[in-house]
Amino acid sequence: MKLIFFLLSFLSIYQTLSAQNDRMILEDSVYRTGKKFDYYFLEALRLKENEKHSEAFSTLQYALKIDSTSSAALALLSNYYMFLQKDSLAIDALQKAVRYNPYIFDYKVSLAELYRQTGNFGESTLLFESLVAEQPSKPEFNYFLSDLYLKQNQISKAIQSLDALENTIGVNEALSMQKYNLYLAVGQEKNAIDELEKLSSINQMETKYQIMIGDYYLEKNNLNKALTYYDKAKKIDPQSPHYIISITNYYEKTGDKDAAMKEIESALINLQLDIESKISILGRYIGNLLSNNKEISSVNSLFNTLMEQHSQEKELNLMYGQFLISQEKYEEASFQFKLVTEADPENLLAWRLLMEIAVKEEVYDEVIRICSAAIEVFPSNPEFYFYKGNAYYQNKKFLEALNAFQEGVKFAPKDNLSSLSMFYGQIGDLYYHLNKKNESYNAYEKALEYNDNNIYVLNNYAYFLSLDKVQLDKAERMIAKCIRLQPNNSTYIDTYAWVFFQKGNYSLAKFYIESAISYGGETSPDILEHYGDILFKTGNIEKAVEQWEKALKIKEEGAEPSLLIKKIENKTYYETL
Repeated sequence: MKLIFFLLSFLSIYQTLSAQNDRMILEDSVYRTGKKFDYYFLEALRLKENEKHSEAFSTLQYALKIDSTSSAALALLSNYYMFLQKDSLAIDALQKAVRYNPYIFDYKVSLAELYRQTGNFGESTLLFESLVAEQPSKPEFNYFLSDLYLKQNQISKAIQSLDALENTIGVNEALSMQKYNLYLAVGQEKNAIDELEKLSSINQMETKYQIMIGDYYLEKNNLNKALTYYDKAKKIDPQSPHYIISITNYYEKTGDKDAAMKEIESALINLQLDIESKISILGRYIGNLLSNNKEISSVNSLFNTLMEQHSQEKELNLMYGQFLISQEKYEEASFQFKLVTEADPENLLAWRLLMEIAVKEEVYDEVIRICSAAIEVFPSNPEFYFYKGNAYYQNKKFLEALNAFQEGVKFAPKDNLSSLSMFYGQIGDLYYHLNKKNESYNAYEKALEYNDNNIYVLNNYAYFLSLDKVQLDKAERMIAKCIRLQPNNSTYIDTYAWVFFQKGNYSLAKFYIESAISYGGETSPDILEHYGDILFKTGNIEKAVEQWEKALKIKEEGAEPSLLIKKIENKTYYETL
């Protein structure tokens, strides 16, 4: 019996010890696993801090293989997935972080914001609503909610969220203006005006809210109410530029143009009003006249009034010059811009406007002068080289033009492919005029590398290939692309016809040249001459001579008509003299 008792006792003790040992082994395993996870997670954080993001990302993933329920690791992993633009994986990781540890408020905020950024507005709204219920003192949540409701066209709820935000942070101009616009959007005009009234009662020495209310009523043609609020603004600050513009608009609307002009004039001669305010008043007034197609000539006297007072204010000259352009008074406008460039040579806008007038007026010597002067101030600005090159080109000074373009292309931004293509297109043209055909074709190829839809280059390149009777299939492809892009352009259709002419396909050439004529080509001597050439090749000699004669009549003055005269006199087609 003693032996059996001993054995039973031993067995009991053994089982107890065994159970304790198993528990210790399990606890040790968990401890060691936890320590291992901590090591790799902390290592991932260290790598991240040292901006070794690739290693940090890999280490973090390994840590999550050890403990896939770590919310902290999942939240960090979500950030990496967002950086990698893997939105679905980022959302999945952050959802797990929230699920495994729902007590970490920041994870829920991050998930709600992640939903919002990725366009999951419904999910984001639900989560932000729960966050507002959980933390009603956090004002930013109501702001986000308002934005989300707006995105889903739930304007009433958006207003409610802004009301809740206002209850937390107090009356705020940005909030009230947002509510003002939302109330107008849903047709609640009284509530909209109440928002402005609320702002005006808090800011009693501010004119802008009274003016805004007056402007609202003016727009609604409630002139009496509009005047009531304008009078309130006048009592606060009669020299406010906003008030002067609004009361001027009021007088314009009531048909009292004399009163409107009087308000503007009184503001402009007011010595206490600074020049910036005066320019603002005049600019707004001009803008209102132009937008309503009203007479603007009377404004010239207002400019004269201002310029007598502020003769050194070059911003005024710049503004007046632009106003003169709107009246097509280009010579007077140029004078104003010249005054600006002389007093303030670094005023880029004045140089540009001065140049644009000269280009518009086709005074190419003046364009060259202006661009040369501008380049001394802005030596790395490509546009002045470009227009200078064009002006030389128009004056048939091809070598000078080529030099201008070659210099300018050095400064063209490397990411502005369109600009680079335009420069090389012009360089290609000039090389051809200088009889450097290989250089010309290389420049065209470069132009098309930068912009393969450069229609100007496609046409000229195709035309010059056709003149040289080389690569005619390539020329045909390029000009066909041109016509797809601009199917009604007579110049491009003429080139298409000429390519077929050079290929000996006279029937197609005739079809397209007549199409070019129908799209306005009858005013082009080159198109008419081509038409005559094609007619001659199709056997219609009399009609060919008729077209050559038409071309001769409208040849530009100074153009060399010798070949055309020879065709007419001998009633036959010649390629060259």
